[in-house]
Amino acid sequence: MKAKKRFGQHFLVNEEIAERIALAAQIPSGKIVEIGPGKGVMTKYLRKRTDEFKVVELDNDMIPILKSTFKGLEIIHADFLKLELADIFPEGEFTIIGNYPYNISSQILFKMLDWKTHVPELVGMFQKEVAERVVSGPGNKDYGVISVLIQAFYDGEYLFSVGPGNFSPPPRVQSGVIRLTRKKDFTLSCDEQAFKRLVKMTFSQRRKMIRNTLKSELPAEILAGDFYRQRPEQLSVDDFVKITKLITQLKKKL
Repeated sequence: MKAKKRFGQHFLVNEEIAERIALAAQIPSGKIVEIGPGKGVMTKYLRKRTDEFKVVELDNDMIPILKSTFKGLEIIHADFLKLELADIFPEGEFTIIGNYPYNISSQILFKMLDWKTHVPELVGMFQKEVAERVVSGPGNKDYGVISVLIQAFYDGEYLFSVGPGNFSPPPRVQSGVIRLTRKKDFTLSCDEQAFKRLVKMTFSQRRKMIRNTLKSELPAEILAGDFYRQRPEQLSVDDFVKITKLITQLKKKL
């Protein structure tokens, strides 16, 4: 079965790596959803981890292969990005795991954020630069919007790198495996939508000091402080929360 470009398919063929990814999941809820199992190289190892296991596969041609290989496997034939995640395991939370199609990997992460109350953990393979960006901290050139938004709610770990030769066909990029574990307290002490807006606004002009980006949000006397001479990649999640709370408070007084 040939990989399809439109699905961003690069089938993992290294069994050792497939098992290593499967074992990296801590599965706090006891339930797993695998995205894009393909031919099932990781599926066999995930089924050993829990009986409460489902896969989401969009490619029509993969469905009969999965059904014949894994008897009794519950297959959701759908586009993961269009699913109501609460319907997958209506009775509880679940870990998301997979060798994610690189062309939609960031969208998968934002989908996870939208459904974070249902997803205590995500494990899987991404293009290496995306994986590094997700877990990068302040002061790192890879630190950006996705880093801040993910790390506001999840603790991230970069687990290991995977070379192109472990896939068929080999991608033109290196890959990286990460694990995201939802924080015990994953609620922000500020308005979440305002927080997201602030993060996106500041990083849209990441080379500018935030005092320039926030001229329409904060008065000049506040922006005169040294704190606002920083650029967005220097700010922690807590810094963005602090600024969001300040902006919200000032707007309420108007």
